[in-house]
Amino acid sequence: MVDVSAKQETHRVARAVGEIRMQPATLELIRSGSAKKGDVLGVARIAAIQAAKRTSDLIPLCHPLPITRVAVEFEVDEGSNTVRCSAQVETLGRTGVEMEALTAVQIGLLTIYDMCKAADRGMVMGGIRVLEKRGGKSGAWVA
Repeated sequence: MVDVSAKQETHRVARAVGEIRMQPATLELIRSGSAKKGDVLGVARIAAIQAAKRTSDLIPLCHPLPITRVAVEFEVDEGSNTVRCSAQVETLGRTGVEMEALTAVQIGLLTIYDMCKAADRGMVMGGIRVLEKRGGKSGAWVA
């Protein structure tokens, strides 16, 4: 792992997004709460939060961080038959939380896939990216 001991502890924030595209009937299962496995977005939110907290267990050489906040939101877009996931992760530390935000988004989307795959195996995830990061020596960055 990279030595971050010389870095200053600062409030660090990262926001990431991604989406999953599906058939209209699958989106309706999610919206209506009638998916066989239950509340898809509720379970996906918890999975995303857990993923952010466990990022260093999943990605080699990623520092374990004392995360102070994780916020995960889902937005349903009927026009494009997509669910967009956004995650904001915060810490007071010596390294950024971009990996935690990206991991939260991807695991949130994978959970949607898992919970709906019986209805739609052709779902496609994409557009996973960092939108913003703040904190540290390099300051703010916005996509």
